[in-house]
Amino acid sequence: MDELGRMSVEEFKQAAKNPIIAIIDNVRSVYNVGSIFRTADAFLIEGICICGYSPTPEHKQMAKTALGATDTVDWVHYPSALDAVNELKQKGYHVFAIEQAQGSISLEKFNAGNYEKIAVIFGNEVEGVQQQVIEASNGCIEIPQLGMKHSLNVSVASGVVLWKLVEQRIVQSKS
Repeated sequence: MDELGRMSVEEFKQAAKNPIIAIIDNVRSVYNVGSIFRTADAFLIEGICICGYSPTPEHKQMAKTALGATDTVDWVHYPSALDAVNELKQKGYHVFAIEQAQGSISLEKFNAGNYEKIAVIFGNEVEGVQQQVIEASNGCIEIPQLGMKHSLNVSVASGVVLWKLVEQRIVQSKS
Protein backbone atom coordinates (compact mmCIF):
# COMPACT_ATOMS: atom_id res chain seq x y z
CA MET A 1 0.00 0.00 0.00
CA ASP A 2 2.92 2.37 0.65
CA GLU A 3 3.98 2.06 -2.98
CA LEU A 4 0.49 3.11 -4.06
CA GLY A 5 0.70 6.28 -1.98
CA ARG A 6 -2.58 5.50 -0.19
CA MET A 7 -3.68 7.56 2.80
CA SER A 8 -4.11 6.07 6.22
CA VAL A 9 -7.64 6.01 7.66
CA GLU A 10 -6.76 9.04 9.78
CA GLU A 11 -5.34 10.94 6.79
CA PHE A 12 -8.49 10.10 4.82
CA LYS A 13 -10.70 11.39 7.63
CA GLN A 14 -8.75 14.68 7.68
CA ALA A 15 -8.58 15.12 3.88
CA ALA A 16 -10.68 17.76 2.13
CA LYS A 17 -13.71 16.03 0.64
CA ASN A 18 -15.72 16.63 -2.48
CA PRO A 19 -18.92 18.38 -1.28
CA ILE A 20 -21.13 15.54 -2.50
CA ILE A 21 -23.38 13.32 -0.39
CA ALA A 22 -24.97 10.06 -1.51
CA ILE A 23 -28.44 9.35 -0.15
CA ILE A 24 -29.40 5.68 -0.19
CA ASP A 25 -33.20 5.34 -0.30
CA ASN A 26 -34.44 1.89 0.82
CA VAL A 27 -31.75 -0.09 -0.99
CA ARG A 28 -32.27 -3.62 0.30
CA SER A 29 -29.00 -5.32 -0.69
CA VAL A 30 -26.19 -5.12 1.84
CA TYR A 31 -23.76 -5.76 -1.04
CA ASN A 32 -25.08 -2.80 -3.04
CA VAL A 33 -24.76 -0.52 -0.01
CA GLY A 34 -21.23 -1.80 0.66
CA SER A 35 -20.30 -1.16 -2.94
CA ILE A 36 -21.61 2.41 -2.70
CA PHE A 37 -19.39 2.93 0.36
CA ARG A 38 -16.39 1.73 -1.62
CA THR A 39 -17.23 4.11 -4.47
CA ALA A 40 -17.68 7.00 -2.00
CA ASP A 41 -14.23 6.28 -0.58
CA ALA A 42 -12.66 6.09 -4.06
CA PHE A 43 -14.02 9.50 -5.03
CA LEU A 44 -13.47 11.16 -1.62
CA ILE A 45 -17.09 12.23 -1.23
CA GLU A 46 -18.28 13.91 1.92
CA GLY A 47 -20.54 11.15 3.20
CA ILE A 48 -23.52 8.86 2.87
CA CYS A 49 -27.06 9.11 4.25
CA ILE A 50 -28.46 5.63 4.73
CA CYS A 51 -32.25 5.79 4.76
CA GLY A 52 -35.17 3.58 5.64
CA TYR A 53 -34.48 -0.12 5.68
CA SER A 54 -31.15 0.11 3.86
CA PRO A 55 -28.55 -1.88 5.82
CA THR A 56 -25.98 0.06 7.84
CA PRO A 57 -22.28 -0.76 8.29
CA GLU A 58 -23.04 -2.77 11.43
CA HIS A 59 -24.30 -5.52 9.11
CA LYS A 60 -21.52 -8.12 9.10
CA GLN A 61 -21.83 -8.96 5.38
CA MET A 62 -21.18 -5.37 4.28
CA ALA A 63 -17.44 -5.89 4.74
CA LYS A 64 -17.43 -8.21 1.69
CA THR A 65 -18.02 -5.36 -0.73
CA ALA A 66 -17.09 -2.25 1.30
CA LEU A 67 -13.55 -3.54 1.92
CA GLY A 68 -12.95 -1.12 4.80
CA ALA A 69 -14.72 1.91 3.30
CA THR A 70 -17.21 1.88 6.19
CA ASP A 71 -14.25 2.96 8.36
CA THR A 72 -13.32 5.89 6.13
CA VAL A 73 -16.59 7.31 4.78
CA ASP A 74 -18.79 9.26 7.19
CA TRP A 75 -22.40 8.10 7.31
CA VAL A 76 -25.62 8.74 9.17
CA HIS A 77 -28.92 6.85 9.24
CA TYR A 78 -32.27 8.57 8.69
CA PRO A 79 -35.69 6.96 9.17
CA SER A 80 -36.58 8.08 5.63
CA ALA A 81 -34.92 9.65 2.61
CA LEU A 82 -37.41 12.50 2.91
CA ASP A 83 -35.92 13.36 6.32
CA ALA A 84 -32.42 13.37 4.81
CA VAL A 85 -33.47 15.51 1.83
CA ASN A 86 -35.17 18.10 4.03
CA GLU A 87 -32.20 18.37 6.39
CA LEU A 88 -29.64 18.58 3.60
CA LYS A 89 -31.61 21.28 1.78
CA GLN A 90 -31.65 23.29 5.03
CA LYS A 91 -27.85 22.94 5.07
CA GLY A 92 -27.55 24.39 1.58
CA TYR A 93 -27.31 21.24 -0.53
CA HIS A 94 -28.99 20.98 -3.90
CA VAL A 95 -30.56 17.53 -3.94
CA PHE A 96 -31.10 15.51 -7.10
CA ALA A 97 -32.77 12.13 -7.47
CA ILE A 98 -31.04 9.75 -9.85
CA GLU A 99 -34.13 8.65 -11.73
CA GLN A 100 -35.70 8.40 -15.15
CA ALA A 101 -38.46 10.97 -14.90
CA GLN A 102 -40.27 13.62 -16.88
CA GLY A 103 -38.05 16.69 -17.05
CA SER A 104 -34.91 14.94 -15.82
CA ILE A 105 -31.49 16.30 -16.81
CA SER A 106 -29.32 13.89 -18.75
CA LEU A 107 -26.12 13.25 -16.78
CA GLU A 108 -23.80 14.44 -19.55
CA LYS A 109 -25.65 17.81 -19.57
CA PHE A 110 -25.65 18.26 -15.78
CA ASN A 111 -23.14 20.88 -14.61
CA ALA A 112 -22.05 20.15 -11.04
CA GLY A 113 -20.11 23.42 -11.07
CA ASN A 114 -23.39 25.31 -10.80
CA TYR A 115 -23.76 24.04 -7.21
CA GLU A 116 -21.46 24.40 -4.23
CA LYS A 117 -22.87 21.34 -2.44
CA ILE A 118 -24.76 18.45 -4.03
CA ALA A 119 -26.61 15.43 -2.69
CA VAL A 120 -27.76 12.64 -4.99
CA ILE A 121 -30.40 10.06 -4.16
CA PHE A 122 -30.07 6.43 -5.23
CA GLY A 123 -33.28 4.42 -4.91
CA ASN A 124 -34.51 0.93 -4.29
CA GLU A 125 -33.38 -1.75 -6.73
CA VAL A 126 -36.92 -2.37 -8.02
CA GLU A 127 -39.00 0.71 -7.18
CA GLY A 128 -36.38 3.44 -7.64
CA VAL A 129 -36.56 6.69 -5.68
CA GLN A 130 -39.87 7.21 -3.89
CA GLN A 131 -42.16 9.76 -5.58
CA GLN A 132 -42.46 11.94 -2.48
CA VAL A 133 -38.66 12.09 -2.29
CA ILE A 134 -38.44 13.06 -5.97
CA GLU A 135 -40.98 15.83 -5.35
CA ALA A 136 -38.93 17.16 -2.41
CA SER A 137 -35.70 17.19 -4.42
CA ASN A 138 -34.43 20.00 -6.65
CA GLY A 139 -34.74 17.80 -9.74
CA CYS A 140 -33.76 14.52 -11.34
CA ILE A 141 -30.63 13.45 -13.13
CA GLU A 142 -30.91 10.59 -15.61
CA ILE A 143 -28.12 8.31 -16.78
CA PRO A 144 -28.39 7.93 -20.56
CA GLN A 145 -29.21 4.34 -21.52
CA LEU A 146 -28.41 3.44 -25.10
CA GLY A 147 -29.07 -0.29 -25.17
CA MET A 148 -32.10 -2.54 -24.76
CA LYS A 149 -32.10 -2.39 -20.96
CA HIS A 150 -33.23 0.81 -19.32
CA SER A 151 -31.83 0.39 -15.85
CA LEU A 152 -28.54 -0.16 -14.07
CA ASN A 153 -27.77 -1.86 -10.79
CA VAL A 154 -27.87 0.80 -8.06
CA SER A 155 -24.22 0.29 -7.16
CA VAL A 156 -23.21 0.68 -10.82
CA ALA A 157 -25.41 3.79 -11.16
CA SER A 158 -23.76 5.30 -8.09
CA GLY A 159 -20.32 4.72 -9.60
CA VAL A 160 -21.30 6.38 -12.88
CA VAL A 161 -22.95 9.40 -11.25
CA LEU A 162 -20.44 9.99 -8.45
CA TRP A 163 -17.52 9.78 -10.88
CA LYS A 164 -19.16 12.25 -13.28
CA LEU A 165 -19.76 14.75 -10.46
CA VAL A 166 -16.22 14.39 -9.13
CA GLU A 167 -14.72 14.49 -12.63
CA GLN A 168 -16.38 17.84 -13.28
CA ARG A 169 -14.92 19.24 -10.04
CA ILE A 170 -11.45 17.95 -10.98
CA VAL A 171 -11.64 19.54 -14.43
CA GLN A 172 -12.91 22.85 -13.00
CA SER A 173 -10.17 22.98 -10.36
CA LYS A 174 -7.51 22.59 -13.07
CA SER A 175 -8.87 25.43 -15.21
